[in-house]
Amino acid sequence: MSKMTLYGIWLSGPTYKAGLALSLMGQPFAYKHVDLRAGAHKQPDYLAINRFGQVPALVDGDLKLCQSGSILLYLADKFGKMGGKTAEEKARVREWLFWEFDRLASNIYRPRAIKRGFMKADDNVHQMYVNQAGDALKVLDAALAKSEFLVGSEPTIADVAVYGDVAYAEEGAIDLAPYANVKAWMGRVEKLPGFKKYEDVLPKQDAA
Repeated sequence: MSKMTLYGIWLSGPTYKAGLALSLMGQPFAYKHVDLRAGAHKQPDYLAINRFGQVPALVDGDLKLCQSGSILLYLADKFGKMGGKTAEEKARVREWLFWEFDRLASNIYRPRAIKRGFMKADDNVHQMYVNQAGDALKVLDAALAKSEFLVGSEPTIADVAVYGDVAYAEEGAIDLAPYANVKAWMGRVEKLPGFKKYEDVLPKQDAA
């Protein structure tokens, strides 16, 4: 069986989510660096892989997938791991994936982009995103007061998706200190077999 190929860039949180899921599931993958600054994601050859012109993309044989949440669901189904064991658990996983995209991801990634110079905005805009991230983190902290992971006592792709946001919070000048349950949960995720930080999951160049 040939390895799947992940397309992305090492600075991309959504790419990290896909790479982290593969690592936690014990699945090797080839990696293709997509040079966003050079516009590689808008070229016809890449658009044939990801019609939205974004990262990440995952190629598994003839199948080409995009959008990190969809990739996570595909991997959980393909390998029978981290997707929830019952119909209710599977539904709860999806709920967290949709919530994460709606309430958490952009409110962490955008202030991070501002602080790293990828996005230009004044301090008021940055603070607006930080405040919205805080609202989401309060919801997350309350949920994690009740269980070790987002869906019960075992990690799922919901944890991967949310961790792949929260891991970048400090780069966006978002203080996690008020969220003790979130920080404790991050520690549990980081102790899982196969866990790697984003700089260890994603190379800065192609990798076989």
